[in-house]
Amino acid sequence: MSDASSLPPSLARYLDAPPANPRDYPDLHQHVLALARAGLLVVVDEPINKDTEMHPLVRWQYRGGIPEAERKAFLFTHPTDSKGRKYDCSVLVAGLAANRDVYRIGFGRPLDDIAGTWVKAIASPLPPREVTNAPCHDIVTLGDDLNRDGAALDGLPVPISTPGWDNAPYLSAGHYITRDPETGIQNVGNYRGQLKAPRRLGMNPSVELRAGIYTHWLKYKARGEPMPCAVVVGCPPAVSYASVQKMPEQLDELAVAGGLAGSPINVVRCKTVDLLVPAESEIVIEGFIDTRELEPEAPFGESHGYVNLQEYNAFMDVTAITRRRHPVLTSFISQVAPSESSVIRRVAMEPVFLNHLRTALSIKGVKRVSMHEPLTNLYAVIAIQFERGVPETEVWRALAGASTLHRFAGKWVIAVDEDIDPDNADALFWAMSYRCQPQHDMQVVPHKDAGHGPRGPRDNGESASVLINALLKSRTAPVALPKREFMENAREIWNRLGLPPLKAESPWHGYDLGYWPAELARQAELATRSEYFSIGTEIARQRRSDVAMNAPLDRDA
Repeated sequence: MSDASSLPPSLARYLDAPPANPRDYPDLHQHVLALARAGLLVVVDEPINKDTEMHPLVRWQYRGGIPEAERKAFLFTHPTDSKGRKYDCSVLVAGLAANRDVYRIGFGRPLDDIAGTWVKAIASPLPPREVTNAPCHDIVTLGDDLNRDGAALDGLPVPISTPGWDNAPYLSAGHYITRDPETGIQNVGNYRGQLKAPRRLGMNPSVELRAGIYTHWLKYKARGEPMPCAVVVGCPPAVSYASVQKMPEQLDELAVAGGLAGSPINVVRCKTVDLLVPAESEIVIEGFIDTRELEPEAPFGESHGYVNLQEYNAFMDVTAITRRRHPVLTSFISQVAPSESSVIRRVAMEPVFLNHLRTALSIKGVKRVSMHEPLTNLYAVIAIQFERGVPETEVWRALAGASTLHRFAGKWVIAVDEDIDPDNADALFWAMSYRCQPQHDMQVVPHKDAGHGPRGPRDNGESASVLINALLKSRTAPVALPKREFMENAREIWNRLGLPPLKAESPWHGYDLGYWPAELARQAELATRSEYFSIGTEIARQRRSDVAMNAPLDRDA
């Protein structure tokens, strides 16, 4: 590793001593340094408000006409909030998948090797290796010490992702670790986490996607016990890449991460819950998730491009926060695609789909699977590219196979010739217009789970594959981008920093689509003033034990 002279001065703190435990994979500190050396990191050393400026600033590289190859990771070394609070850790945004080169550096392999590595890692995971001496335990805060000002969640510079709409900062890169109480298998999943109080963290377990954490929650609920949980915020990139993918329930994502890294991931036992977490984690939040009561959670701008309105969800009581020295808190830039979230999922999901068609279903002639990214966020439109002359039976088997691999993916599944670029939406429309007779070449497969995105007002929200009327049928929650005033303010900061010229692409700010209750507007406005814990106090008074997980709150506009 080179000396600090080749790096911005503020990065010298990440030149750590040799690791105490053997490993063949980079931790997040080493990843940050590698990005800097590759010219893929923007280091912002001036104070930036995490509640109103941070995410809008990074958002501009996705809504400002900047090509993917020119997008970069951002490291904010002096985060603040609207009350002037200063934080003693940095925030990394778009640091794992700002573009494919950033992903490649974190992955540690050439882009051409990534697809095969994913397939091998899922087929042959490497169990983690338990250690006792861990960087994530450099600083341990538990018990009454958590009640000190700034010692718990209030000391973490978690950004507000969509200021103007979100009612609090939410972990967007929070890797929730739980264990099946029957099998003992751990699950690592990435879910949003609302900061509700200094010692209370929300969670959204994605019930419709059959998240592993929700299955565990139901089992603990049946036992009448709270569920132990550890939330990792910042860790070796291989762990983050594994945590955001949908894995079979019998697979421990930490073992898949080991397969990706080609070496077992070092893990250590938590201080207050019986769980194993990556030893090189930056920050670990330990606690117990209540299984008796649920409370309101959201609004939050989601990756399907709309604000997710309030639902009843579980919450975690924090029992400990551990961290390494000079931690880097990771925050995914998500919401409207393209984004860091869509890149980090696309790079792995496309080879998973391709392997399913070629290997699991033995379909001949499939060259490539492309998941459309801008605005549609991968799940809605899937293109399958075929070799010339493939039998029609194979085409229909592939279309059906792609539409059923995931319960929620594949509203439109399109077969194209090898001369059609599946990444080009204009080319897809051209093929659909002139290489297709709809009365013969199109099928509608009903009873598709709506899954990801707002539910339609008919058929209890049920969807279908191939043909879906995507027009709005009712009043809809706002577009999940920061409000115009925050984006305009962030553009001024962008220009002051001397970053590349912006070319706004519509939509570049959030706007109302007819359903935005006054109460949610009030909460979002309080959040931008860093008054979100007052919302958490109000939310606690609305707890109920007679509602199901993900039950929405009915509010009048």
